[in-house]
Amino acid sequence: MKIINFIINKTGARSFGIYRHDDIIDIGRHTGCHDINTFLSQHQLSDLSQYQSCSPDLKINDIQFLPVIDRPGKIFGVGMNYAQKRKEFNETEEAPTLFVRFADSQVGHNDMIIKPACSDQFDYEGELAIIIGQTARHIPEEQALSCVAGYSCYMDGSVRDWQYKWYTAGKNWPATGAFGPWLVTPDEIGDPQNLTIKTWLNDRLVQNDTTANMLHSIPQMIAYICTFTTLSPGDVIITGSPGGVGKSRVPPLFLHENDVIAVEIEKIGRLSNRVVGTLARSA
Repeated sequence: MKIINFIINKTGARSFGIYRHDDIIDIGRHTGCHDINTFLSQHQLSDLSQYQSCSPDLKINDIQFLPVIDRPGKIFGVGMNYAQKRKEFNETEEAPTLFVRFADSQVGHNDMIIKPACSDQFDYEGELAIIIGQTARHIPEEQALSCVAGYSCYMDGSVRDWQYKWYTAGKNWPATGAFGPWLVTPDEIGDPQNLTIKTWLNDRLVQNDTTANMLHSIPQMIAYICTFTTLSPGDVIITGSPGGVGKSRVPPLFLHENDVIAVEIEKIGRLSNRVVGTLARSA
């Protein structure tokens, strides 16, 4: 299944649903639960399979995408997790590099990403996102994938000059990350360590890799994180970016107003966002 989180254009009401060939089955309408965060805390996404044969309630043009999980309790980012990226940055540390993102730093598919006005080093990073589906603490690697509700695309925008002052500061400016377009359940993904991942800047291919080249696998990341903290339903792990980011290029290639940045992952889809300036977003 593909699960999307959205606002209905006509009413302004929020809900979530099953996406199917540009049609949407509105789960809020059928269950009375309009909040994907609440649903995940009480149910498994497999419970939604009974609604797959329902007639559609909405068309894709009837909604505005929200981040797949717009109010996660935790968002963990894993840095330097691809071989080429590590080579570009001369990274030799083998332990996972972790950072946190805040929920208000992300937007949904087709929404506007804001370039911070005080920086000219706003960088792109296309990543695979993991959405946790059940509580996990001290889970061994061999059981870790059973905790996954689904997968999505993430554009982990990085304000590089602030990141190198303080890592968290470079990752948490408002609306600098994008999450979507939808969650895809594990049954449609198969092996998550064998997916092509590409990033496009204004139709130019700037990142092209496969999740097979992660240093730390998805089960390893889940097991590592839930050793020191509890992962809860709706928590998100963004699994690292391949090489080819703007900071590593000569000359550097950073994001500017009116750029279009897209992250495309095999079996998931394409997340696309336009970059605007702070004043343009506020207008």
